[in-house]
Amino acid sequence: MAKFDIEVPLSNEDGNAFAIIGNVRRALRKAGATNEELTEFSEEAMSGDYNHLIQTAMEWVNVS
Repeated sequence: MAKFDIEVPLSNEDGNAFAIIGNVRRALRKAGATNEELTEFSEEAMSGDYNHLIQTAMEWVNVS
């Protein structure tokens, strides 16, 4: 897993896990992430509860 130096605003998502995953994936794709990296992020993000999702997002991108 690689940390991408991009900022993804998640404060307006009101706890919608699918919206958060979508926003992070779009930002990663725009930053040049490979399909393998996108899959890795998605699988890890969905492998736990909501808190795990947020922690995973914070490991991959800068969350605001």
